[in-house]
Amino acid sequence: MLTGLHARAIAQLHDSMLSDSDTPSARDDALAEAWHFIEANHFFNCRLWREEDKARRTDVDASEIVASKRLIDQYNQKRNDAIEALDEALLAGLSTVRCVPHARLHSETAGAMIDRLSILSLKVFHMREQTRRFDVSEAHLESCANKLQRLSHQREDLGNCFDELLADASYGHVYYKVYRQFKMYNDPTLNPYLYAGLAQGAHGKGAP
Repeated sequence: MLTGLHARAIAQLHDSMLSDSDTPSARDDALAEAWHFIEANHFFNCRLWREEDKARRTDVDASEIVASKRLIDQYNQKRNDAIEALDEALLAGLSTVRCVPHARLHSETAGAMIDRLSILSLKVFHMREQTRRFDVSEAHLESCANKLQRLSHQREDLGNCFDELLADASYGHVYYKVYRQFKMYNDPTLNPYLYAGLAQGAHGKGAP
């Protein structure tokens, strides 16, 4: 079962990683694998956020933007890998649950919801930083404060939905499946621009 895994504990972990403080230690050892992938997912979301900001610069050489774009692809792949591994770990914790007749299939996985909570924690963190700036207008501060309030409400709502999903899944009223992303652009055998280049390279090596 998934006792001990709830939105408040996940939010505490996300916030503590963003503030560089010690992460909460009161966790169920049976869920150690799930927590590992929750941390990994958030780690790569944090890296993604930084590189996405850097990739928007207009005052640097194009090669630096290309480097950021490459890292964005790598981090996004690892982020998605963590979501899928997390879902597998969570479903393993629900493996003894027998679904009731006519149990409802939930289209969004628990791992995907945790990923969204991670992203919302980043938005809340960085929007709060905007409300503490001294080099901007009052209008900017007021606008960011309003956005921060809305983001906080969205995070709370999503957390409640997550807790409801796990509770319903624990009673067999709802179930979900691991859905594979199959990111084709990172696979040199599936991205036509990549495998065309590989083919040309192979032909070139074989030429006299």
